[in-house]
Amino acid sequence: MRADRLLSIVLLLQAHHQMTSRDLATRLEVSERTIHRDMEALSGAGIPVVALRGTHGGWSLLGEYKTNLTGLNEAEIETLFVTKPAKLLADLKLEKAAEGAMLKLLAALPSSYQRAAERARRRIYIDAGGWVRQEEAVPLLPTLQEAVWLERRLAFTYDRGHESEPAERVCDPLGLVAKGSVWYLVAAVGPDVRTYRVSRILRAEVLLERVVVPVDFDLATYWEASAVAFKSNLPTYIARFRVSPEVFPFLRFAGRFSRVSDEYETESDGWIRVSVRFDVEEMACQFALSFGSKLEVLEPASLRERVIDAARGVVEFYGTSVE
Repeated sequence: MRADRLLSIVLLLQAHHQMTSRDLATRLEVSERTIHRDMEALSGAGIPVVALRGTHGGWSLLGEYKTNLTGLNEAEIETLFVTKPAKLLADLKLEKAAEGAMLKLLAALPSSYQRAAERARRRIYIDAGGWVRQEEAVPLLPTLQEAVWLERRLAFTYDRGHESEPAERVCDPLGLVAKGSVWYLVAAVGPDVRTYRVSRILRAEVLLERVVVPVDFDLATYWEASAVAFKSNLPTYIARFRVSPEVFPFLRFAGRFSRVSDEYETESDGWIRVSVRFDVEEMACQFALSFGSKLEVLEPASLRERVIDAARGVVEFYGTSVE
């Protein structure tokens, strides 16, 4: 561990030109006294580290000294090649530069590490945007990662929810995807490629049989296509409301999954008629109730009746609970 830390110090000084003992200690999670001992060890090994005292002082490497050592182990190389969200790089107009950098780095790697780098690029995909920001327990993620890494078949039990019995599956794992903070397993079950939420996997076992990943399968392409298909297949529920002008500006912020139409009409009394799209009627009902008497449901009639029934229930509940 100390050898790794000494190499890290050299690389940090090479990258930042000058760093204080405190900065180095914080970065490497050791004490400043340890950093001072490390500097003595580096100096004794012939590395020209020098200290500049004073307010703007710190440690640096003498002259143009550089090391050609990268110090990268196999796991560190794999992290560099994990697929990055392409859109973020495109927004910065860096997608071509990133691709070129990865090709150059891959070509410079020893042949023994090239397979690990290519495997990480093909088998792990990070989608930075989340469906919903939430934290989930994924105790079986290391087992799934092992199956993906070793290209072995996987047997697992999956909780399908909705009071259904858990399903037993044997699959060919093709990769893992992080959507925001939620992990998914992409796997082939027979001729079909499916997606499983890792937090719903109750049991997992890596089998001995090898998996043959299709040469033309690309995890990022599959995920992006499936995400588009998922969004296009979401149910659509349109409700029309009559809204008080004092709360109308807040409609767009009230429902996480609601979409307020840009087209609306204003009545003579200032109230506004507008359409809002939801996934299901239940979301529309909760949305309407949240505005109380400042929002009236116009249509559909079934939603209007549901809101009225829910409002009566609230009045009855509080009426019976007041002494």
